[in-house]
Amino acid sequence: MIHKDTYKTINKSPEHVLFKDKNSKFYGYIFPVKTEDNIKFHLEKLKKEHHSARHWCYAYQLGTETISYRANDDGEPSNSAGMPIYGQIQSFEVTNILIVVVRYFGGVKLGVGGLINAYKTTAQMILENSQIIEKTINVEFLISFDYKNMNTVMRIIKEKQLAIINQKLEMNCQITLSVRKKDAQSIFDIFDRLYEIHIKQQIN
Repeated sequence: MIHKDTYKTINKSPEHVLFKDKNSKFYGYIFPVKTEDNIKFHLEKLKKEHHSARHWCYAYQLGTETISYRANDDGEPSNSAGMPIYGQIQSFEVTNILIVVVRYFGGVKLGVGGLINAYKTTAQMILENSQIIEKTINVEFLISFDYKNMNTVMRIIKEKQLAIINQKLEMNCQITLSVRKKDAQSIFDIFDRLYEIHIKQQIN
């Protein structure tokens, strides 16, 4: 069983989209997010921007291996808004994403079926407007060693083309590496076998 070590997300938010049905307007927004604080920030900003709207319905998904998600109807009938939006996040197989659909009520009720269609379509439109990219799931390692072992460490980093995220090169050196998940074990073993060089996984 090979674990997937890539995931799909977006790097930046495209221009919002607009879907109309019976005088109701649905504005769709999408944001790349990493934390619940990011999500709160975007929601608060949109509520200020669209302060006269009736509903700010949203869904998000965070994480690559452990997934957390939420779908919020924000006062619309149960499961008529948040879940249709979340369904599109699932069908496009993206994560670390927040989609918000802001609704201005146009005086004519759409019914539950109409609402489900409007929220689903707006979410689909904004996803189709987004540039979806594939990223690798990476593991971070902290390598600690004495300065005299610098050449050995650097040779391996160069040979294996490893990405350095952070380095502190003094008498006691520390380098943080980002390694693609499928290569993590073999890279760990290479450094672990070396005398006077310590490696440990960083837990984010």
